Amino acid sequence: MRGLKKNIYLKLLVITGLILVLLIPTTMVKNLILEREDLQKTSIKEVSAKWGQSQTISGPFISIPYDKYVNSFTERGSIYKTVKQKSWLHFLPEKLEVSGSITPEKRYRGIFEVVLYESEFKIKGVFSDFNFEKFDIDKKDVHFEKSTLNIGISDLKGIENQLTLNWNDNVSSFSSGVSTTNIVSTGINSEVSIEEEAAVGYSFSTSINLNGSQSLYFTPVGKTTDINIKSNWETPSFTGSYLPDSREVSEDGFVANWNILHLNRNYPQSWINASYSIRKSEFGTDLLLPVDNYKKSYRVAKYAILFLLLTFTTFFFVEILKNIFIHPIQYLLVGLALVIFYTLLVSFSEHLKFNASYILSSFLTLFLIAFYTKAVTKNNQISMLVSGILIILYAFIFTIIQLEDYALLIGSLGMFTILGIIMYTSRKIDWANLKVNPKKT
Repeated sequence: MRGLKKNIYLKLLVITGLILVLLIPTTMVKNLILEREDLQKTSIKEVSAKWGQSQTISGPFISIPYDKYVNSFTERGSIYKTVKQKSWLHFLPEKLEVSGSITPEKRYRGIFEVVLYESEFKIKGVFSDFNFEKFDIDKKDVHFEKSTLNIGISDLKGIENQLTLNWNDNVSSFSSGVSTTNIVSTGINSEVSIEEEAAVGYSFSTSINLNGSQSLYFTPVGKTTDINIKSNWETPSFTGSYLPDSREVSEDGFVANWNILHLNRNYPQSWINASYSIRKSEFGTDLLLPVDNYKKSYRVAKYAILFLLLTFTTFFFVEILKNIFIHPIQYLLVGLALVIFYTLLVSFSEHLKFNASYILSSFLTLFLIAFYTKAVTKNNQISMLVSGILIILYAFIFTIIQLEDYALLIGSLGMFTILGIIMYTSRKIDWANLKVNPKKT
């Protein structure tokens, strides 16, 4: 121990080792935050699985089966026989209009919040382009009597009412499942009447009451697609392949409108079998919770090494400038107090708002370290100095968390300022002949 009191470089080595050791519980805290976040996601999935998960409405589209004849060849290349195969023609609507509302509410699974919603939508449009000639398909091979209108719905548990289809003023009921999985894997379908004449147009309409959670998406299958949504949720996030053409977000909720042309996407109005995929064109809104405490806590935990470095540096300079010896165990205890701050933050943020949790955790940590520093050094000025540095540091990190877009800029300027202060403080220290000689009491 006498070597630590006189050999400053040995003391620096010990302090560096303590910082590295304290990175182990810091990493454990980060893992704890991720575990709590995973537990939150699991709780959301459990509730959503019973109510209705994130919903995607794909369609509607018309699917018509036809007979395709394929030649089977022998090993020598001659035709052995002709085989009939079932294939599908898919047609998208000329015009698609969707209008409706989303009514979200918060539910709880333990301490975790889950956003569920009820939605009501009116879907209508027109099919008019049934051009079989461009596919070189003989109409006698097309099974018009087995034509179906399909609507993809990602989670059928969310359907609240019996759905009916108005097809050219003829009413029919939807059945569960899709007639073919070429385009979507889950949904509903209804048989429709298609005439052989290509010039005939068909109007359709249906109403859907759909339960879901977290988000709602659509696909722009119309040659022109017009979608209008309103809701009383005040924190939406518009995501996917397209942003709204117009939107209004206020404390009373939001109203959004999308108007999308077939030229804006990468698939045509008709194709055979699974030639194209419509999934990459999905768009819609996420119903965000106002805060994400775990992500914020994890961001704060990334600065743990900064807290350790600056606090230990302060103690080290106190030893040099005030001629006081601080034992490595005392460094370690202060470091553990800094690490426990993050567990306090995560724990409080699960029950309080993040800002309040941050302030409360900071206050408790500062209180503990300030009184311990005073007890160790028996000096009020040193205790106030350490407390002041920690207050500035906690305020600095709090500012970075609030200003996400400017976090890198503010963080860089802050680190530059901190380095400048350390350089200024240590400018007159004679490192070559430096020794720590504590006062004898």
